[in-house]
Amino acid sequence: MPDALGIDTSNYTTSSALLRDGKMFQSKKLLPVKAGEVGLRQSDSVFHHVRQLPEVLKKLPFSGSSISVVGVSDRPRSMEGSYMPCFLAGMASAKAVSLALNVPLYAFSHQQGHIAAALYSAGRLELLKQRFIAFHVSGGTTEAVICKPEKSGIFSTEIVARSLDLKAGQAVDRVGVMLGLQFPAGPELEKLAIKSQKEFNIRPCLKGSDCSLSGIENKCRGMVNEGIPKEDTAAYCLQSILAALDGMAGSLKNKYGDIPLIFAGGVMSNSIIRKAMTAKYGAHFAEPAFSADNAAGIAVLAALKGGIPID
Repeated sequence: MPDALGIDTSNYTTSSALLRDGKMFQSKKLLPVKAGEVGLRQSDSVFHHVRQLPEVLKKLPFSGSSISVVGVSDRPRSMEGSYMPCFLAGMASAKAVSLALNVPLYAFSHQQGHIAAALYSAGRLELLKQRFIAFHVSGGTTEAVICKPEKSGIFSTEIVARSLDLKAGQAVDRVGVMLGLQFPAGPELEKLAIKSQKEFNIRPCLKGSDCSLSGIENKCRGMVNEGIPKEDTAAYCLQSILAALDGMAGSLKNKYGDIPLIFAGGVMSNSIIRKAMTAKYGAHFAEPAFSADNAAGIAVLAALKGGIPID
C-alpha cells in the first residue's frame, strides 16, 4: 500500500507523521523554551525547526516504505493573509522530499491538520462528507469554525466564533508560569487542578458566540498574590476556559442546530474539559497524542488528496 508523509512546523512543535499500511506513526519534538518564558520569536522558531526536522524525520519507520504523497502545513488558517514564518521550515523540507521522490506535494493549513487529526483519532473521518463545527483551542487559536465538504475531498472552514482577546492556551501557559510550571504548562496545570476540591461558579464573558478570556489571567494573578493554593488557582483557570467553551458551544448549537461538534488543539487534551463537553454535547475529541500540534492530520489529508485508503 502506498504511504503518506506529513510535516508540520508550528510555533510549538517540530512534527512529522507517516501513514504506512493504514497505521499512523508520529515523531515530534517541542521547540526549546527557556524556563520562565512563554514562547519564542518567529526567527528562533524557524532556526530550531531547521535543526530539529532531520532528527524528527529520522525516527519514522521509512525502511521498506513507499511514499507516494507528501503533505505539509504552510499557514495557520485557510484564509487570505494567514501567514507565520515558522511554516517555511516545513515547506522547504517537504518540497525537497517531494522533488527527490518525484511524488505530489499538497499543502494544507495547520488548523485543517488539527481538525483532521481529531477526526482520525476519534474514528469519525466520515464527517468530512457533511457539515460540522470544529473548535480549535490552542496557544495561538481559540475559535470555532464551521466545516463544509469540498469536491476535492478536503473541507473548507469559516470562523463562526472566537476569543476576542487572550487565547485559551495563552491563559493556561501564563497561569502555569505564574505557578512556577514549565512552558508549555498544560499537562502540569491539569495535574494541579485535579488535586483541587473547589468548584467555582463562573459566568463566562460572551458577546454573541464570541468569548473574552483576558479576565482569567488577571483573576489568577490576584489569586497567586493572595496566597490561594496553587491547585485552586489551576482549577479556576481550567474551569473558566470550560465555562467559555460551554457558552460558545451552546450559542452555536442554537444557531446551527444539532450538528456534530469536534474539539482539536493542545488545550483539548485536558481531561476536565473533555469529560464535561462530551457528557453535555456528545462532542468528539482527539486522543491526547493527536490533540497537541502534530503532523498526523496533515498525513491523513495528503492521503485523502492522493487517493490513498486510510484503513
